[in-house]
Amino acid sequence: MNRLQAHMALRVLALSLAVGLVGVWAAPSYGQQKDKKKKKDPALVDNNSANPVIPLTDEQQIDYLISEVLGAWQIGDSERMHKDYADDVSVVRGDWQPPVIGWSNYEAMYKLQRAKMQQVRMDRSNTYVKVNGNTAWACFQWDFAAVIDGNPSAARGQTTYIFVKRDNHWLIAHDHTSVVQTVQPQSPAGANAPAKPSS
Repeated sequence: MNRLQAHMALRVLALSLAVGLVGVWAAPSYGQQKDKKKKKDPALVDNNSANPVIPLTDEQQIDYLISEVLGAWQIGDSERMHKDYADDVSVVRGDWQPPVIGWSNYEAMYKLQRAKMQQVRMDRSNTYVKVNGNTAWACFQWDFAAVIDGNPSAARGQTTYIFVKRDNHWLIAHDHTSVVQTVQPQSPAGANAPAKPSS
């Protein structure tokens, strides 16, 4: 495998880990999550206010969970990601590798790849969530950019999550990511290469 092939394989593997992102600012800090658990059920009326706290629908909970997971993914916080992944999760990556089974295997792969990335940015769009009892699925598109091993890299793709509801908490049970390969347009045979702009 030459250097270019090795770089492309690393890029595809890193990009396949990319699962979309709504900014990190959308995910509450770990301390905020801990404090929320100590409070009474948020579906109840706040006694200090005349305004009731409206509970989130399952679809809204899942959309928020996706933001939280992707925010943690972007900053490299696998511990925070784990609280929203099932221990028996299966992960299908976009680089033609066998599925990764189990959180510990996925986390090891994620940490290895994430260590090679800096300036990570990912934007999520076109999210669709469907709930059916104690199972649900969500799909979305993403745009990814980062510096990988010192080289700028970018990709687009789609991810589908399958969720299960356990102990009244939604967990990602399956994570399937597809990377969309973008190909540079080639000049027709016999055409001259474009001239480089003069400085």
